[in-house]
Amino acid sequence: MQPSNPSPEMKSVGPEVSAAFEEFMGAFEAFKDANDQRLGELERRGGDAVTADKVERIGAALDTQKALIDELVLKARRPALGGGGDLANDLAAREHKNAFESYVRTGEAAGLKRLEAKALSAGVGADGGYTVPHETEREIGRRLTALSPIRAIADVRTISQGTYKKPFMTSGPAVGWVAETGARAQTASPVLDELAFPAMELYAMPAATQTLLDDTAVNIDEWLAIEVEAAFASQEGSAFIAGDGVGKPKGFLAYDSVAENAWTWGKLGFVATGAAGDFPAASPSDPLVDLVYALKAGYRQNGSFVMSRRTQGAVRKLKDENGQYLWAPPTAPGAQPSLLGFPVHEAEDVPDIEAGSLSIAFGDFRRGYLVVDRAGVRVLRDPYSAKPYVLFYTTKRVGGGVQDFDAIKLLKFAA
Repeated sequence: MQPSNPSPEMKSVGPEVSAAFEEFMGAFEAFKDANDQRLGELERRGGDAVTADKVERIGAALDTQKALIDELVLKARRPALGGGGDLANDLAAREHKNAFESYVRTGEAAGLKRLEAKALSAGVGADGGYTVPHETEREIGRRLTALSPIRAIADVRTISQGTYKKPFMTSGPAVGWVAETGARAQTASPVLDELAFPAMELYAMPAATQTLLDDTAVNIDEWLAIEVEAAFASQEGSAFIAGDGVGKPKGFLAYDSVAENAWTWGKLGFVATGAAGDFPAASPSDPLVDLVYALKAGYRQNGSFVMSRRTQGAVRKLKDENGQYLWAPPTAPGAQPSLLGFPVHEAEDVPDIEAGSLSIAFGDFRRGYLVVDRAGVRVLRDPYSAKPYVLFYTTKRVGGGVQDFDAIKLLKFAA
């Protein structure tokens, strides 16, 4: 099923990704056919276990194929490190890069100490270590954006201090219309709330053999970025969703939630499905529509859904009153599937559907959730603790929390 006029996105990702995407679209058509058959059998005689199992197997295949496409797209988009640009052509950046590579490969730190003393750098923390080159830090951040679902859609700020403080106006000054010569009543003062987002320390400890470090064909910058990306992304993803704020960012699900009709600042509003641990039997798509329209129009235009893989599997089976599926596959490799016309982001740390669970979030996460990165990623070389391997204690400081409680709404699977 090769399209006659491939889109620019399809042309840019290469034949391997295009073939995987075509296979994904074919699997989705098979899923729709099998699910339609399952629904028809339910109406006629109560359902067939074989057909239901077929739907689940095809759904699992869809998830696997989508993960493969995302991996291939990410791989295709990875630029080679140290391949040019302003920083690479800057003499100071080159000197720092060479000194850092010497430190990683041999443990020689004299070059980094001299550069940091010259620049009056604060790159050495209380527990030791040296800042990585700017291009390596930038590559780690880019990879985290691709792998961490909340970071990809949240507002991200880089800070140089330990805490980012932001005043937020929870209610503005009173205003109104008045005649040209009419009396002006005194307006109320705006209500401000100061939000604080401390940057917590996140670490990874990749290991290497001395043989690998001695191999000059190995790109040390790229090796380090690849080794720490998965560990950082996993920990970040969990904290941004459910972190308790103690030694880690505070996730949006860790804040108090309240029914939308009783919403107040400082809490997230939720819409109940009307059925414990499930969508309602009659009009199961209605709670999703209610969730979308619980969000104000100014936020809704940039809205996104966030849910786990299992929850997305359940949503994938829903239809509207016209028999059309609410979930739609991505339109191109690297794009997101959509639900009711809004992109769906998969996050495994969002709880699966069960009684009383908050399993679907919808909102403008760019305005609703803030991620703060403290500038500088540090590396401490340790050749002693795990001989014959060399450990690299790599740390970065990151924080996060809700910055606008009106920008994110939740779907609660409860009566």
